[in-house]
Amino acid sequence: MRKLTHSEISEKRISTEHIESASRIPLVILVDNVRSLYNVGSIFRTSDGVMIEKLILAGFTPHPPRKEIEKTALGSTKSVPWEYVKHPVEAIHALKESGYKICCLELTDKSIPHYDIKKTDFPMCLVIGNEITGVAKEVIELCDVGIEIPMFGTKQSLNVAVAYGIAVFELAKICTAKLSLR
Repeated sequence: MRKLTHSEISEKRISTEHIESASRIPLVILVDNVRSLYNVGSIFRTSDGVMIEKLILAGFTPHPPRKEIEKTALGSTKSVPWEYVKHPVEAIHALKESGYKICCLELTDKSIPHYDIKKTDFPMCLVIGNEITGVAKEVIELCDVGIEIPMFGTKQSLNVAVAYGIAVFELAKICTAKLSLR
């Protein structure tokens, strides 16, 4: 075994010229009131890795252009379709009207493990919330399902960008067995 060179890795990735026409998974991510610019940058970078359909930044979530976001996004703000909306509720209503199932990544009395989502639950909007308070009550009330990442230690939760990474890669696996990148 040997580590691949940057050139070898790049050969397996989609080119920037083809990114806009590439296949994406039917998953929109709504980031509501996440305060850390570095978490937002990390969410962008993970979103690029999964090829989500769109990232919606809402509330007081910072958005590009910001050097702190770019530090962790590493250019993915240009490869991930995104928009900013002030009110997440309006975005949720529009997505519901378009046939999206709304899912929050949150500990609720009815949450299911993140790996129990079914392929029939797509297209989906995954909502992630604030680092301290999580997904807002008014947003949870609009969700069709809640998912959680089982925790086995003493802590109740993970960093929002880490939890997002775990959940979104599992959702991508459930949604589609193989994503065509070319």
